[in-house]
Amino acid sequence: MEPHLRLVTGSIDRVFTGRQPWQIVAITTTTVLGSIWLCQVLFQEESLYRRAKKKVFKLARLIPAVRRRVDAEIEKINDGFIKDISQTGNYYTELPHDSMGQAEILKKVDEYLDLGHYRWKEGFISGAVYYYNPELIKLVTEVYGKASYTNPLHPDVFPGVCKMEAEVVRMTATLFHGGPAACGTMTTGGTESIMMACKAYRDYANDQRGITKPNMVLPVTAHTGFDKAAKYLGIYTKVVPVNGDTTEVDIAAMERAINRNTVMLVGSAPNFPYGTMDDIEAIAALGRKYNIPVHVDACLGGFLIVFMKRAGYPVRPFDFSIPGVTSISADTHKYGFTPKGSSVILYSEKVYRHYQYTVTTEWPGGVYGSPTVNGSRAGGIIAATWATMMNFGLDGYVEATKRIIDTTRYIEQELRAIKNIFIFGTPATSVIGIGSRDFDIFLLGGELSNLGWNLNSLQFPSGIHICVTYMHTEAGVADKFIQDVRSKVALIMKNPTKPVEGKMAIYGVAQSVPDRELIGDFTKCFIDSMYYTPVDQKAAK
Repeated sequence: MEPHLRLVTGSIDRVFTGRQPWQIVAITTTTVLGSIWLCQVLFQEESLYRRAKKKVFKLARLIPAVRRRVDAEIEKINDGFIKDISQTGNYYTELPHDSMGQAEILKKVDEYLDLGHYRWKEGFISGAVYYYNPELIKLVTEVYGKASYTNPLHPDVFPGVCKMEAEVVRMTATLFHGGPAACGTMTTGGTESIMMACKAYRDYANDQRGITKPNMVLPVTAHTGFDKAAKYLGIYTKVVPVNGDTTEVDIAAMERAINRNTVMLVGSAPNFPYGTMDDIEAIAALGRKYNIPVHVDACLGGFLIVFMKRAGYPVRPFDFSIPGVTSISADTHKYGFTPKGSSVILYSEKVYRHYQYTVTTEWPGGVYGSPTVNGSRAGGIIAATWATMMNFGLDGYVEATKRIIDTTRYIEQELRAIKNIFIFGTPATSVIGIGSRDFDIFLLGGELSNLGWNLNSLQFPSGIHICVTYMHTEAGVADKFIQDVRSKVALIMKNPTKPVEGKMAIYGVAQSVPDRELIGDFTKCFIDSMYYTPVDQKAAK
């Protein structure tokens, strides 16, 4: 007998020798139940450490003194958000008794759209608005107006809008080297596209493999839309680290995270924080090895990377040309330059798209089927997306891509030459992540904000990034940004230990708070503030 087996049997002998039958039953029952409980604790998808940490903070909040302190901090944060948002003038809190004239309505709309101080039309913001051209706005406004009351939920009534959607999907699939079987749908944005892929793979795995406790394996840099989808759909996220130098996903760690309940693998092309691209070929190889679908999230830069080779920039394989890539999400409303609320989710074959659909056959209202989250959808957005793509054409997109990538490479090169800051990894498309080992990078973010620049803040580790858009390609904008960064870094280095103040300080503090639920409470306060209306004001004056 093996030594470890002798140890086990010897222990059993000592436990049961001299016991009464009822005692043996009791001991056995307790041992079995305890083992089941231990297995449930140790082998849940979420780590024991994370669950213990959450439990400790949850129990701490039950202490009256702690609860009062937490409530006071939340109220303080909430008051600050409300103070900021309430400076936007009077509010309508009830319908006016008399109808408002069209001229007055248009005047009010202009007033509302002029709120805010960032010069987004001049390229002073990171991402958010990817193209601005009055002539294009005129076109899509007219197209949207023509199709504003159409609804593809009723294809027999509005077949033309459905045709436009089918053409947008097919044109996009072709750009991503999809074969004849490639297919997809339009959605209202990247998060919905991601959610649809997660829903499809969850249901596919349940039906084909009997998986009832699904998980997805994804890099820590993958878009938070996957976490949102997981919470909606009951999927556990197994987050794996990235290489500290390249900021690309650790392929070995990804493989270790795969288990029999894994329903999908995720790679970014590129990721949001640093703009670097994961090794999609290596992820696809894992997908083939373990027979798991692979989703490529190209929401951010999809409508750049598909044109980069034509624009003269080499790019690693990332699309359906790689065996094992089964779905791709790409936002037309970013570098496709279409109006907001437009994205595409693509699949390598129809079997996956079928699991995206929701079909009800027993409803008294009739057989019901819808392709995405929404039932009724805005036909105007579909038509405007189609019109925008037709307006640019292949050559127009290639030219825009060349200008954007040229500008991004120029900014990256100049920033790398500035001492005391560094660039995260190697940007694949248009996002440049900036960090510092010599001062708190949020100092730079705050200083640039004071000059009118609106950049994105990153955490774990601290960083900021600029997402270069078409507006940054206009004459003088990139040079202005580089000059401002250079001058502010020089200023900061005169007192590099200066504490961060203002809104940028929140990001640094947020990272240092171990109770992430508290940060979640602060975030909810911020979201609440976006829906602020005064309680004592009946109508705007």
